[in-house]
This record gives sequence, structure tokens and C-alpha cells, in this order.
Amino acid sequence: MIPRYSRPDMVAIWEPESKFQIWFEIEAHATDALAELGVVPKDAAAAIWAKGKFDVARIDEIEREVKHDVIAFLTNVAENVGEEARFMHQGMTSSDVLDTCVAVQLTRATDILLDDMDKLLAAIKTRAYEHKLTPTIGRSHGIHGEPVTFGMKLAQAYAEFERNRERLLLARKEIATCAISGAVGTFANIDPKVEAHVAEKMGLEIEPVSTQVIPRDRHAQYFATLAVIASSVERLAVEIRHLQRTEVLEAEEYFSPGQKGSSAMPHKRNPILTENLTGLARMVRSYALPAMENVALWHERDISHSSVERMIGPDATITLDFALARLTGVVEKLLIYPERMQKNLDRMGGLVHSQRVLLALTQAGISREDSYRIVQRNAMKVWESDGEVALLDLLKADPDVTAKLSYEELEENFNLDYHFKHIDTIFDRVFGG
Repeated sequence: MIPRYSRPDMVAIWEPESKFQIWFEIEAHATDALAELGVVPKDAAAAIWAKGKFDVARIDEIEREVKHDVIAFLTNVAENVGEEARFMHQGMTSSDVLDTCVAVQLTRATDILLDDMDKLLAAIKTRAYEHKLTPTIGRSHGIHGEPVTFGMKLAQAYAEFERNRERLLLARKEIATCAISGAVGTFANIDPKVEAHVAEKMGLEIEPVSTQVIPRDRHAQYFATLAVIASSVERLAVEIRHLQRTEVLEAEEYFSPGQKGSSAMPHKRNPILTENLTGLARMVRSYALPAMENVALWHERDISHSSVERMIGPDATITLDFALARLTGVVEKLLIYPERMQKNLDRMGGLVHSQRVLLALTQAGISREDSYRIVQRNAMKVWESDGEVALLDLLKADPDVTAKLSYEELEENFNLDYHFKHIDTIFDRVFGG
């Protein structure tokens, strides 16, 4: 992952130093368990903890010769531990170390992502309550529909990210398994009690049945979950981008003093952060497909998944971490313009109230088909005038309408507050009463 879209805490999880430290702990805990079972001497297990250390550059040097990363690691640790190192890796295979390590890394990464989600949810909730009753237009197909509130838009986002948080918790549980089962997963050369011990020490659950690797359906679900979260990031980002368009300008990203929007046009204030989030979301989604393709390994194992996971593990988690933090900042500093929202609500001459009039005419005894025809013929005149003519005025002048509805009844159907009578119910459902 490039530094531009990386944050240090998440990056640290995937650094070689962190990876090899996890490898060492897996090996050392496994040796402890073997010592308790009497397979290796207890003083050898103690010596590994006492003298075990590694050097990343030295591991890389050895790997260039042996062409095997786990062997290179074990060789380097043995150089420091000495004779007792021969008891490391007893009955284990490389995948026991690699897969368990990936499980640890992904669970730690998930904990950071969960914290990111909590901060994002808090930011959305604050702004939602701030604009709980701020009127704005709801759009379908990009066209004015009926009034909503800006707080309701944000409540929708909150509910979506709350669902995503639950999905992420499930994905964490799914990925947090340990396999120390030896070649082809039979435990022929290592007791299952070793796996249980390592799992407990590393904060994982045991993998019920592994082949020689942890089944990759777990990883597929994990990365698919990250992809769904990224899609939700993009959904909110796209909403903000649309609202920032000059013709709309109901909200916009914060534009800091001294910031420049264009090298050519000094007036520009562009939605660069949310555009960036759209791009980052595309990248996170792109990692889900190779994770799914990793599920179908040959027989008890192959390593076609290995190169994929070396890339998508760090890249997906680092990118999503950055994206969630960036979106939180966008929401916290988002500039919101209620006056422009009201102006946009009013610009189409009251067309947003057409459904209420339709329903009122049906209640007054006109068939739905005729009611629709009456309202639409007046609405189209307003549409074609670009809002210069008011729908209410046209309806008051239409004898088919006034034969059934008084002026006062018509005016009541243009009351904006009517649309917001259940906002409290929606907020109670989303945020709790």
C-alpha cells in the first residue's frame, strides 16, 4: 500500500517485524505445549523464549538462498537460540505458522476497523441530530421527489454503517481461527492439544478441521465484508458529491484557508475527498474477487492463494482504515446549507406536493386515474415553466379541482411539515428512543 493512503497503526500490523514476531510467538507457544506433553524438554522451551530473536535483514538474506520464508525464519532464530532450537516446529508445517499468523493480523486489523466504525457512527449521529428537522428535497432518479430532512439522510447512513459494524464483528469471528494440525491436517505428528494451547494464547479459536490450510471460505467472507463496507463508504461519498454540485450546493466538503481547487481556475472548490473515497472503495471491492477465487485450492492445499493474500491482506485493511477515517473527517467538517436546501425545495413551484393533492382528490370522490390526470396536466405546466408558475395557483384555477377541494383544503396540502410527522419515529428506530 502506498503511504499516501496509509495510517501508521494499521500499517504496523503488516510490517515484517510484526509478522515475524507473531511467527515467533506461535512457534514458542507451540513448543511450550509440546513441553507440557513431554514431547520436548521444558528447558528447551524456556530457552526459546529467553534467547529467541530474529533479524529481518538476516531472514531475507537466508531466504534468498533457501527460497522458503518459514525455513529462513527458523534458521535465523536457531542462530540465536542455539542447540535448543532443534525442538522448534516439531510436527508442524509452514501453513500452521502462516495461516495462524494471518488470522492474528486480520483480527488485529479488524479491531482497528471497528474503532474506525465507532468514530464514523458517532460523527454521523451528531450531524443527524443537528439537522434532524432541516428540510431538503428527496430525489429519485436524480429528480425532485418529496421533502425529507437532511438528518433523515444521515440517519439512513448511520443505520447502514451500524449494519456494517455487525457484519464486521461476524467477519472477525469467522477469520479468527488457529490451525496447528501438521501436514495435510491429520495431527499425525502433533497433538491437537498444541493447537488448542496456541489458539488460546494468540486469542483465536481452533479451526475444527483444516486440510493443511485454514479453509479459504473464511477469508472470502472476510474480504467480501470489507467490500460491502467500502460500498457504503462510496454511497455516502457519492451523495455528498452530488450535493456539492454547483447547481445543487446543499452541502460541501470543508475548504480550508489556503487550499486550492484547481491549477487553472482559481474559483474552484472541488469534492476531492469524496471523489478519493469513491476510488478507494473501488480498490477495496477489487480485493473481494481474488479472495473468493482462493477458496478452490487443490486437494489438501496448494499455494495459489499465498501471493494473493500477501497483497490483499495489507492493501484491503489499510485502504479501508484510511477511507473510514477520511469519511469521518468529511462528515465532521461537512458544510451544510439549509437556506440552499429550502431554495431548491421551492424552485419547482410546489411540484413536490403533487402526491398529496392526488390523494386528496381521491379522498374527495374522484377516481385515482382521473385524479392523476388532473394533477399531472397542471404539474406539467409548472414543469415546462421551470417553476415560474406555481402549482397551487394552477390548481385553484382548475374547476375540476375546486369542485372537490376548497382553497383552504388545497393550501393545507402544501404544508411542508406534513412530511416530517414521523421523523421522531425514524430516529427512535435508528438511534434508540
